[in-house]
Amino acid sequence: MNTATHQPSKVWDLRQHAQKSPHQLAVSCGDANLTYGALETLANQIAALFRSFGLVRGDHIAMLIGNRPEVLAVVWGAWRAGLYITPMSTALTLTEITYMVNDCDAKMVLVDEALGESSKNLANQISSDTLHFVSVGGAVENCTDLNAMTTSFSGDPIDDECPGALMMYTSGTTGYPKGVIRPLPDAKTRGTPSFAADLIALFGMGGDDVRYLSTQPLYHAAALRFALAVTAGGGYVCIMQRFNAEQAIELLQSEKITHSQWVPVMFQRLLNLPSDLRETFHAPHHRCAIHGAAPCGIALKQAMIDWWGPIFLEYYSGSEGVGLSLIDSHEAKTHPGSVGKVVKGVLHVVQGPEALTELPPGEVGMLYFSGIPPFQYYKEPEKTAARTHVHGWQTLGDLGHVDNDGYVYLSDRLDDMIISGGVNVYPQEIEKVIQEVTGVLECAVVGIPDPEFGERPVAFVVPESAHSPASLLQRIRQQCEQHLGRIKRPDRYELIVQLPRTPTGKLLRRQLRNYI
Repeated sequence: MNTATHQPSKVWDLRQHAQKSPHQLAVSCGDANLTYGALETLANQIAALFRSFGLVRGDHIAMLIGNRPEVLAVVWGAWRAGLYITPMSTALTLTEITYMVNDCDAKMVLVDEALGESSKNLANQISSDTLHFVSVGGAVENCTDLNAMTTSFSGDPIDDECPGALMMYTSGTTGYPKGVIRPLPDAKTRGTPSFAADLIALFGMGGDDVRYLSTQPLYHAAALRFALAVTAGGGYVCIMQRFNAEQAIELLQSEKITHSQWVPVMFQRLLNLPSDLRETFHAPHHRCAIHGAAPCGIALKQAMIDWWGPIFLEYYSGSEGVGLSLIDSHEAKTHPGSVGKVVKGVLHVVQGPEALTELPPGEVGMLYFSGIPPFQYYKEPEKTAARTHVHGWQTLGDLGHVDNDGYVYLSDRLDDMIISGGVNVYPQEIEKVIQEVTGVLECAVVGIPDPEFGERPVAFVVPESAHSPASLLQRIRQQCEQHLGRIKRPDRYELIVQLPRTPTGKLLRRQLRNYI
């Protein structure tokens, strides 16, 4: 990789940095911030608070907290107390959040005073003698105030420190989310989570010269893991309370950001900024713009490279953490549309979970990975089995192929695939064709029931302008007729204002079906 610095083997640990540089700024969000000394002390106090409530190694906690510095203290404290940590999206409904709290068997839920009624309603919704509610940032009805409690603890490490783990939930784009769980590390293990060490090595994020802009909600797996990695590595994390394109480019410049992370929908918003803001943008310290979570169109990525230069590093992975690939700006030019080469895990392309023969380069199949400790979906053995090959390899559920140079290309997600007339139709293939039409901002294709073919594709198109010419749909149809076989051509085309997405940019295809 040309943009990542592969660092020598070294022990990266928040505590070491706090002891060495206690007054160094570790994390900020808006006007709030924590130095390394303050972050270390608060993390230890929170670990002690967990013990005071009777939480022991292997217990689960859930968090409904917005973007604020205390999130990292809570997670570090829970990590050192040997707990499973489940962040929950602040964009979910009360019903969805209640489901996750119950599903993960939480012994404690931490809620955010700044979320107001959401936190209050959750605390009032679930009544249990074994479930404790703690509020962060101020008092919330029926909750213990974290700020008031932590002052009673010294800030020294707890006596029985042991490593915990994140139990992230999938985005739930096709149904209720699933918790991704692995066994806890050995109780005697100390120091940095293994994923943090990996991110430091792969993305060059170790050292006190790293200044990282976190643009996403911290309940998102990538955002939280990267922020933890930077604090383990001794750098500075600048967290946006919520994404705003103009504020983002201001922070890149004023905070002298070296590393940042994005999802593709943010790139589109950045490119839509007024031309004078884009022309005067100058961020000479910015050396690595990381992006993932959703496919990035070739034209969109090239537009960003033309603006910011060849500093982009795209990754392909998922909450399940079964593998990871990387591609930098230079490789993207020679292998457009690829998500790069696999750098974590061993890739296997096969026709399905029981296929014993791996497919040759160029042939589309299910992407499985080996060489990484297996995951389970919490209390979902059947869903775990559906993602596990007979050889024990596991998949994120994506279809794709590898070229002769070892570069991976995604075709689609298994859950999104349309079977029409017995033929597998990949929505992304149709979407790529439509997005080449001038005047199309973005699009998404879903399958709807059809009495003759079983399913037929329908395309939802977001035009670049609300005043798009009437000929746009005609040009889209002509494009599809020219580049797609009959069975792949959408049965209908619908113009909509925007595509439904999660706050982290993932497309919610199930909601599109409700529009039909």
